[in-house]
This record gives sequence, structure tokens and C-alpha cells, in this order.
Amino acid sequence: MPLFDMPLDQLRSYKPPREEQDDFDAFWAATLAGARSHSLDAEFEPVDCGLESVLVCDVTFSGFQGDRIKAWYIRPRGEAGALPGIVEYIGYGGGRGFPHEWLAFPSAGFAYMVMDTRGQGSVWRRGDTPDIPNGANPSVPGFMTQGILDPKTYYYRRLYTDAVRAVEALRSRPEVDAARIAVTGGSQGGGLSIAAAGLLPEVKACLTDVPFLSHFRRAVEITPNNPYLEIARYLQTHREKVDRVFRTLSYFDGMNFAARMSARALFSVGIMDTTCPPSTVFAAYNHVPGEKAIVEYRFNNHEGGGAAHLAEKIRYLRALWKPLGASDKGSPSVSDSDPG
Repeated sequence: MPLFDMPLDQLRSYKPPREEQDDFDAFWAATLAGARSHSLDAEFEPVDCGLESVLVCDVTFSGFQGDRIKAWYIRPRGEAGALPGIVEYIGYGGGRGFPHEWLAFPSAGFAYMVMDTRGQGSVWRRGDTPDIPNGANPSVPGFMTQGILDPKTYYYRRLYTDAVRAVEALRSRPEVDAARIAVTGGSQGGGLSIAAAGLLPEVKACLTDVPFLSHFRRAVEITPNNPYLEIARYLQTHREKVDRVFRTLSYFDGMNFAARMSARALFSVGIMDTTCPPSTVFAAYNHVPGEKAIVEYRFNNHEGGGAAHLAEKIRYLRALWKPLGASDKGSPSVSDSDPG
């Protein structure tokens, strides 16, 4: 795939103005308050997966409007002291799959939660969480235009809220150091990471890879690929709803969450990415106000840095939080025989 977006020197300085509604903060404060009016009720049920070096729990917690969301929780055996925690969010169309697919971070010494994606998990990895308001079992995309005429009904209002509540569920664990929490994910998962870090000051590190859900207007105008193409196809038919659609999307734009992020940020970008164009990634990155870095994969498409970048993220967090098991506040550890 040849270069199709801006030249690299322009990408590095690309910081478009944010389209943000006056009630953006009030909208999200009310949304999260509504979710928190329901008990988090995070349940961690131990599961025997035949994995000797880690402990696995099947997790259920309350997300948007109290809907029950699934996740995996995986932590290393034999670690003493409070562990830094990571929540991972999943790319578009995927679900939480199986615990043995998620061993890298727990093997590196982190307490790790993988949030299932409501209504998705039917394309490239299985999911188990329905999208309750629509009575929808996990299904094949698209999701990009569900409820898109009003931010209150838009699909991603539910999913962003789930992402915040997943962090709160992880922080509830007695062996997790609530002061050392990171979020991560690729593509849609990268977009959810930015949103969670922008909504929760308790998130201290945001590791977002080839993030989706940012600078919507430019993405829809220049990329030929799904998922953004779903929006363009919708507008081909609903020609009179262009302004209304992009007004809704402004409540979910990664640039607006990036500007509110207090976490340290590590981004990655594929310079030949035709799914999440590099200009949309740099648009979010350049609005992050604090300490940040971006890794450019100049000849990669949407796969970005792949396994090589996973190793980079582990090195980044180990350098940030070494020694991993140490805790300034002395949180209790949990017996390997009783992970729940």
C-alpha cells in the first residue's frame, strides 16, 4: 500500500481544531453518573483453564445503565505486593475470546483485564456480551450508525461507558495498585483507551495503537475502508443528515478525549494505514497535553507494529512502574488459591 495521507513532516505537526459541543463535559458527567447509580457488582469467578503460571477469572460487571458486561481477569501466580493493572479493549468486530489468547501482559507481571465488547465478537474473535438496549446477541458489524442521530442513543455512548466501568472494576481488586492503572488496545480498542483516559484521571498510562474513533470528519472523507465507510454509506442515503451525524460524532471524537487526558501516552501509528488514516491518529496525539510519545511504523498498514510493538509496550510499562510488585501504599496480596 503506497502513502496516501499527508507527508510525514506535516503529520507530525497536524493539530486540527476540535469540533466540541458546549455541553460535552456535562453530557459525559451525566452519562457516567447514570452508570454509577447502578452497583458495579464486579464478580470474579475463578476458572480452570489449564494455565499453570497465571490465575484466571471470568468477570461480570455493570456497565452502561447497569448492563452486565463480561471480561477476563488474568494475573500472575506467586506475585507479592500490589500489582499495576492494565485494562485492554478490543478491535472492531472482536470479542474477549479465550484466556490463553491474552498471556503477554500477565506473564510480564501485570494484573490484566480484557473487556468484552457489547454486541460485537462475531467476526475475528468470539464475544459473549449482548447489547442489551437493542436486545442484540453478539453480531456482525456494522455498529457505526446505530443510534447516530442523537448522542444519547449512539452505540458508542454505551461502549465508552463500559470502558470506564471496566477500569473501576479492575481498581476494585485488593491485589491491584489503584494508583498504577494503564489502558491499552488497538484500533477500536485504541479509541476506547483514549476515551477512558480522557474520562478517568485515575488512568495513569494510555497505550493506544493505530486508534480508531478520532477526527471522524476527515476519516470518513478520505478512507475507502470500513468501519468509517459505514458512515459514508449511511450519508449516501440520508443526505440531509450530514450535520446532525457529525454533531453526534463530536461527542465521541478521540481528539476531545485526548485533550482531557492526564495520563502519560504512548501512541503507535501505521503511516500506510488506510483503515485509521495516520492524520486522524496524529490529530488525537497532538492534542494530548502531557507527557507523550508516538512510534511510527512507516511501511505498515493497519497492523501497525504488531508483536514488535507489544514488546515495546511491555518495556514502556516496566520502565514506568519498576519494580512491578512494589506498592507505596502496601495493598494486600491475594492468595493464589483464592483469586476471587
